[in-house]
Order: sequence, then structure tokens, then C-alpha cells
Amino acid sequence: MRRRKFIGLLGWTFATVEAALLLSHLPGPAAAQTTFPPEGSRVNFALTAADGTAITEQSYRGKWLVIYFGYTFCPDVCPMTLTEIGDALDALGPRAVAVRGLFVTIDPRRDTPSVLTEYLKSFDQRLIGLTGSPAQIAQAAKSFHVFYERRDTDDGNYSYDHSAFIYVLDPEARFARAISSDGGSKQIADTLAALTSAER
Repeated sequence: MRRRKFIGLLGWTFATVEAALLLSHLPGPAAAQTTFPPEGSRVNFALTAADGTAITEQSYRGKWLVIYFGYTFCPDVCPMTLTEIGDALDALGPRAVAVRGLFVTIDPRRDTPSVLTEYLKSFDQRLIGLTGSPAQIAQAAKSFHVFYERRDTDDGNYSYDHSAFIYVLDPEARFARAISSDGGSKQIADTLAALTSAER
């Protein structure tokens, strides 16, 4: 079912975004990042959910947070990773109640609250879209050591190169793990299962 949703999303993307923009995005952001916050360290962010609620790293205290930075106009890495996060939460079964998924946009200009809401409907209802001012997003990215860089294209559009990692915070809002987005849903599920089991 989720794969069909993903295919449908790609159709929506190509119907609403110029093909030149999509083809201009050259993934490879994972290579641009070589460091992560120390395990057990505090990270911080102050962003806004699509419904206007102010969200910080303390908003879901008691939950494991799975956080991914990206943008809705991303043609490949972001939708695939969000699909895998949703599949991983499904694989956790009842244990997924202890996890909250957050998608932080690096493109607040285009990723308005309504765009984020509509976009995330194609993945999993447990994913919450977060936005903010460019300064707020830059601060959040810095806290997680996230790399992102805008690339303007000849036709006046733009895309982003960005880190392709999934970040996990423990229930005390401390950095627990970074998971490569190319590991698939099984790696995400196995990592979350091990972390949530260890907590007990």
C-alpha cells in the first residue's frame, strides 16, 4: 500500500514541479557530512508544526524522536526515506507508539504549512512536518550537524544538496543515533527496536 502511495506521490510531484528542477537535483549529500553530535549530547531546535504549534526538542519528551531534514520538492532521496521511515514504524508494531517522526523542511519558502500537510499525507500519519524561519532552520541544522546547500539552476529554479541521515533522539531529548538513509526500512526498524528494547 505504501509503495502505491509513493508512486502516486511521484506522479503528483512531476505534475506540480517543472521537470528541469527535478532533473537538476543530484543526490550525494551523505558524503558532505562527516560528523554527528556526540551520543548522549543535547540538541536543540525551536520550530513550528504545520498547525501552528510551537515545537522544540522537549515537546515530545518521553518519546523516541526520529528526525529527517529535507524538502518536499526533492525528487528522490526525501520521498524514499520518508517511505522507509513509515515502513519501519509499521514493522515496529505496537512498539511504534513510543516513537514520533518529524520531518524538518530546509526549504521554508516553498514548504508552507499547507504544502507540508498535503505532502506528508502520502507517507504516514505519525510524521509531523516542521518549518520555521531560515534562521531557526539553520540553528536546528547546526545542532544536528546537518549539511544543506541551495543550488540555483539555469531556468530560475533551485534544488538542495543535503545530508541524508535520520537522527534519533532518546526520550530525554538526547542524541542517540544517526542512521544512513540508504540502509532501508529494515535497518531503521532494527535500530529503533534495539533502542526501545534497551530502554526497558
